[in-house]
Amino acid sequence: MDRKIQSYFENLESKDKNVQYEAYKNILGATEEVVDWSYEVWDRLKEDLTHPDPHRRSRAAQFLSHLAISDPEKRMLKDFLALWEVTKDKKFVTARHSLQSVWKVGLAGPEQKEMVIHHLVERFHNCQNEKNYTLIRFDIIQGLKNLYDQVKDEEIKQKALDLIETEEDRKYQKKYKTIWR
Repeated sequence: MDRKIQSYFENLESKDKNVQYEAYKNILGATEEVVDWSYEVWDRLKEDLTHPDPHRRSRAAQFLSHLAISDPEKRMLKDFLALWEVTKDKKFVTARHSLQSVWKVGLAGPEQKEMVIHHLVERFHNCQNEKNYTLIRFDIIQGLKNLYDQVKDEEIKQKALDLIETEEDRKYQKKYKTIWR
């Protein structure tokens, strides 16, 4: 890992929220492409998925989701459930940020894509008893759209449209459909 990336991770611990946010944005930007340092931070990020600080949990989930494309050992296949748990975090903003980034795991390969789609579809069907379930459903549909836009797999589009059709509330069905226009 080069010194610049290392400094970003160090700056996540800064007392200055602006420095932390800059570091966060820079790490997300760096992980848009394949990187060669994913395993230098992987285990620490995995541990942070259960850290008492919700910001650390959220960042860890987002960074791991982004790093899935830089995971030639396919660690994500066994670590995904720990990441997925953060999408159900007791702090809703942490859960939501995690859910909004989890689709990126699907870019890592066919096994990861199927795993992510399966979990998103199951969650859509079974989240009615969760607080803010309409936002969760919106994020799931948006995640499927993001994944579709990257991989152009028509099955993803069809699954998302099928999910939308299962929404009984017309207002929300209409809202979810706007994502696919």
